[in-house]
Amino acid sequence: MDTLISVLVVFFVVVDPIGLVPVFLGLTQGFDARRKRMIALRGTALSLAILVFFAYLGRQVLHALGIEMPAFRIAGGALLFWIAFEMLFQRRSDRKEKAADEARTDEEAHDLAVFPLAIPLIAGPGAIASVMLLMDQYGRDWQGQLIVLGAAALVIVSAALLLMFADVVRHLLGRTMILTVSRILGIVLAALAAQTILSGITAIYPPG
Repeated sequence: MDTLISVLVVFFVVVDPIGLVPVFLGLTQGFDARRKRMIALRGTALSLAILVFFAYLGRQVLHALGIEMPAFRIAGGALLFWIAFEMLFQRRSDRKEKAADEARTDEEAHDLAVFPLAIPLIAGPGAIASVMLLMDQYGRDWQGQLIVLGAAALVIVSAALLLMFADVVRHLLGRTMILTVSRILGIVLAALAAQTILSGITAIYPPG
């Protein structure tokens, strides 16, 4: 149970389903309710498929590139720390909103579920790095794999529900509350990122 909670926290902080709500509303402005639901469902389903792909084949990709897991832990931890920094100072929200605006003015806007919703807003570099790191840490047996992928699925499902009812969520919480929650989660993510970097360093240079 402790492992499940820890993995859930990582995915929830990195994906940040609550923080996606205002971005999604700006992204889908002008669409009717049915179209919004379709975009939310398609985007979250595709993002889950991407995470499953990297969960099982990400290590092979790294090996093909000659990258060892300790090095990936350090790089992944640094990436997560940068995401935490952005969350604390609201830069991540601004960047996501900028990506949404660019999508509306480009041809990619015809399929918002793929870009930028699934990639990079949900299954972005942080989420991909997280699923690979967690699979390396806990996925050595089928139970660990089930915990990691189950936690990822729970977070993605929660994101799908929040996006499908984004108008209600924004009305209930308000933008200020959403940003406050994102900043609190940013502090948690910074600590997790520091721990990931330390584990990568100690794997290369064992203490004692």
